[in-house]
Amino acid sequence: MIARIAFAAAGLVLVGLGVLGIVLPGLPATPFLLLAAYCFAKSFPRLHTWLVTHPWLGPYIRGARSGWRIPRRQALQTIAVLWISMGVTAWFADRWWLRGLLLSIALGVTIFLERRSRVPAPPPQEP
Repeated sequence: MIARIAFAAAGLVLVGLGVLGIVLPGLPATPFLLLAAYCFAKSFPRLHTWLVTHPWLGPYIRGARSGWRIPRRQALQTIAVLWISMGVTAWFADRWWLRGLLLSIALGVTIFLERRSRVPAPPPQEP
């Protein structure tokens, strides 16, 4: 019972971080939402179903599970905004480790987006 509550609490925190990741550049939403879905699956399947079928949050999870691709143009625009925002933030950061952390996050997200934009598009489905 304690493990279920711990998984549910972690899932709720991860959903919160995922929502922040949707709005804040540089904070990825999908990994947090995937971890939240895992926590909910381990604790309360009803919460898992809610998250996966949620109109705003569900597409991140379903897309990641199905090996989705990001359109090339969208990936490049996101990378540009990411590096501008992270670069400006790193410029004003007064700690070297914070600069390194910000730039490492930007690099990791850039690599992820670059790889996702090169996944072949799925064939069109017949109606």
